[in-house]
Amino acid sequence: MSTFSASISWHLGPDEEFGPDSYHRDHEWVFSGGTVLQASASPGYGGNGSRVNPDEAVIAATASCHMLTFLAIAAKQRFKVVSYVDQPEGVVEKNEEGRMAITHIRLRPRVVFDGDITEEKLQRLHDSAHRNCFVANSLRSEVTIEPETSVL
Repeated sequence: MSTFSASISWHLGPDEEFGPDSYHRDHEWVFSGGTVLQASASPGYGGNGSRVNPDEAVIAATASCHMLTFLAIAAKQRFKVVSYVDQPEGVVEKNEEGRMAITHIRLRPRVVFDGDITEEKLQRLHDSAHRNCFVANSLRSEVTIEPETSVL
């Protein structure tokens, strides 16, 4: 078992208004290793588009977890990965209960290997990574993987 923590802080300035449409959404995430991330709400909800928002963070965390799990499995199976790039997308909409949610996350990893790999083996690597990704296992959202591959 592992336990992780972060500190999330928001403060109203002394001359700032606090009303339904007047408060700022900018805040900070501080992680246990000392990394500070400037965050806000998504722009559609009054946030600052130059800062990361929680929706983007969930999508990025899902893609990052999948990638790290994929790399671990590939390394154990002696496949040499030289590049892994993903541009994930997430959809925020009303779910079956009528609540706003991230309903679907689409991962689009492009993996470059040093050596040959079959499409079947690539798919098995992605399937295993998806089954073992802690973040994906924690979500109710559908996560799909649309891999591309290249060989050096």
